[in-house]
Amino acid sequence: MPASRAAASRWWPARCALAQRSAEAAKESKLLIGSAVERVESGSRQVGEAGRTMTDIVQSVQRVTDIIAEITSAANEQSQGIDQVNGSVQQIDEMTRQNAALVEQATAAAHSLREQVAALNGVLGRFSLQGR
Repeated sequence: MPASRAAASRWWPARCALAQRSAEAAKESKLLIGSAVERVESGSRQVGEAGRTMTDIVQSVQRVTDIIAEITSAANEQSQGIDQVNGSVQQIDEMTRQNAALVEQATAAAHSLREQVAALNGVLGRFSLQGR
């Protein structure tokens, strides 16, 4: 056996083992790359879902903001209405006080007239009509 053949036959098993390990490493690398690609795709889907969810949240917050604005507007209108009612009640209260004062004046005037009528009746009673 020539020397080069003898050297090759000694290195051949090591080369085969190295080639086999390289092939296994390549298969493992392929599996790892495939797994990484699947994870990236899954992550991309999750990012898309998160984006849609965030859009939904932003729209919901906008709807809540709109509702709060409507409530604020309605509360302001109610406040203005209450102020108008309060002003009307104050006017009614003032008119009631004025009417009470007028009733007191009318009562005093009626009492005074009654006294004057009684006095006149007393004076007229002293006169007698002839023929009657």
